[in-house]
Amino acid sequence: MSSSQPDKLRPTRRSELIAFLVLAFGVWPFIAVGVVGGFGFLVWMSQIVLGPPGPPAGLH
Repeated sequence: MSSSQPDKLRPTRRSELIAFLVLAFGVWPFIAVGVVGGFGFLVWMSQIVLGPPGPPAGLH
């Protein structure tokens, strides 16, 4: 008995290339924009609640 996968289940070079292209140019850009946008939103909301960064207003 062979321990390798049957030929029908083995991914082909073409299917791996298509999967890579979908991930590289379809999925990951949206994830990257979402992470950066989410971080920007978090910083923005924290500045609304806590005030802008820097020394307190009465110390100059």
